[in-house]
Amino acid sequence: MHAIIAEAPEVLAWREVADLQPAPGEVLIRVAAAGVNRADLLQAAGLYPPPPGASDTLGLEVSGVIAAVGDEVSDWTIGQQVCALLAGGGYAEYVAVPAPQVLPIPTGVDLVDAAGLPEVACTVWSNLVLTAGLSEGQLLLVHGGASGVGSHAIQVARQLGAWVAVTAGSEAKLAFCRELGAEITVNYHDEDFVARVREAGGADVILDIMGAAYLDRNVDALASDGRLVVIGMQGGVKGELNLGKLISKRARVIGTALRGRPVEGPHSKGAVVAAVTSELWPMLGDGRIKPVIGARLPITQAAEAHRMLSSGEVTGKVVLTV
Repeated sequence: MHAIIAEAPEVLAWREVADLQPAPGEVLIRVAAAGVNRADLLQAAGLYPPPPGASDTLGLEVSGVIAAVGDEVSDWTIGQQVCALLAGGGYAEYVAVPAPQVLPIPTGVDLVDAAGLPEVACTVWSNLVLTAGLSEGQLLLVHGGASGVGSHAIQVARQLGAWVAVTAGSEAKLAFCRELGAEITVNYHDEDFVARVREAGGADVILDIMGAAYLDRNVDALASDGRLVVIGMQGGVKGELNLGKLISKRARVIGTALRGRPVEGPHSKGAVVAAVTSELWPMLGDGRIKPVIGARLPITQAAEAHRMLSSGEVTGKVVLTV
């Protein structure tokens, strides 16, 4: 089989590698497409190694067809079209994945487009619903609203009955966010998101990809009993936290990650996948939520896909077709 080998951050080569067989409890997927995530860019640069035991190959989500099943797998059969959440290995012709991390293709969703769903769906549902408890009538602030995670979060929040504020860097991206349902849109180049969100009473939940650079201002933007959920560190890893502000608002700062969670057990990837399949997939199946795919490239152009994602020129997800 072939897979992408990161020979350098900008040199992603399609090379022949050893064939895979599913271990007990795993399924082998013949990959149709792989989703591209910022974690892939970091790993290619040597800044985000995979968890112990995971594949060194890039790729945290795929769609495809089950080619083989390992012992102890009863829920999946050869020939089923599926998508999957991975700890690694997606940029390849085949990937072996624990069965609890496999999802059916939502009704009406194209097989290739489905590759862009597992990571954003599991990230958004686990953080907004399972961790932050976003509910009807509350205000969600999403930084990077036109990104893959952001565009999915807007739609999920609206289906939960929440209001949505977003930040983005261009009027075109803000218009796109409004089309998805965002009510408050802030261009971070020339507007203060704290002031805009405070005018609306403050954010009950903030989904943040920036980390340290936005920490203090995010706390300022929170409403009483607000929850700041940090899922990325594009703005740095160390920031100063004013505990007085936090305590006066009875607020919480929560850091979460999906990739390193165990396969099974409380708060595991398997538990998140099960919740997404039962609660979120019906919303995709009837069209209330739609995949947002900004670009599709052949997997041999993985380096170009990484460049596009890094540049911020893409709205929504980038997927690589195999």
